[in-house]
Amino acid sequence: MDSVIQIESWPIAGSFAISRGVKRSANVITVELSQSGIKGRGECVPYERYDETPEIVVKTIESMLSSRIIPENHHHWISQFPAGAARNALDCALWDLRAKKANKRIWELLDIETPKNVTTAYTLSLDSPAKMQENAEKNKFRPLLKLKLAGDGDLERVRAVRAGAPDSSIIVDANEGWRKNHYEQLVPEFLKLNIMAIEQPFPADNDQILSNLPRPIPVIADESCHTWQDIERLRHLYDGVNIKLDKTGGLTEALKLKQLAVKANMQIMVGCMVGTSLAMAPALLLAKDATIVDLDGPLLLAEDRENGIQFNNSSMSVPSAALWG
Repeated sequence: MDSVIQIESWPIAGSFAISRGVKRSANVITVELSQSGIKGRGECVPYERYDETPEIVVKTIESMLSSRIIPENHHHWISQFPAGAARNALDCALWDLRAKKANKRIWELLDIETPKNVTTAYTLSLDSPAKMQENAEKNKFRPLLKLKLAGDGDLERVRAVRAGAPDSSIIVDANEGWRKNHYEQLVPEFLKLNIMAIEQPFPADNDQILSNLPRPIPVIADESCHTWQDIERLRHLYDGVNIKLDKTGGLTEALKLKQLAVKANMQIMVGCMVGTSLAMAPALLLAKDATIVDLDGPLLLAEDRENGIQFNNSSMSVPSAALWG
């Protein structure tokens, strides 16, 4: 099996700010595997929050590919490697290669329901209340907006967005940026503003604080949730989990995580890092029965890759086989 691993940079339309910093481009890693003239591809986004850099991820993928012969049914083989971006890109490339070798769509291989068009959230990056209101007004036609928050000043930000997009559903994402006093002050006010969900209010290593706080608005674990092994602890603290392939380490693990989360009566959110349609396509397989789909990565880029997912405002189409799977 031949492989090509590349670092790519895709400009973001404007900039993308969260509580931990600002990005102006999405740096992604693509893996292309070739066998008997057939190619499979996967994409991942290295995440500094987890000490991942493009160079580290490339070396990790190279190490995984050199470890041993990869079996056709690779899902047991790949589970021996740590979860993260590197495993995600390789896992998705292997699934794409298997589908193309079998001349089947990926959902046929997995024996799951054919995916349908879904509505994705659209993210408004962290900014001043005035700028966020302006952005909300531009996107008030979208059914679901996701707001990046940071702690101090968040009530003013959310009030401004609600004024700019009075009919949109809204979820908020603190990216671990709140303290207990933020939660206690903001949640009652967010109830009045009809906020749909709160994503990762506290740092992952301090989320036990939720055990002593009311949750009148569903609270979704993001940075606290990586693999199926997290579910037992999280089910007592959160109402749902945000499944991202770059955290789970690929589609194989993500499918197992979703199954266990559903069994634990937790809401499912399907999320993404900022990447191209190649990264969104496998995540769409998790969208069935999800409470929230947040796969707007390509909408945040200045341009997408060839054969990308088609977006009709916030409605995502099923990806073509030419893209993935």
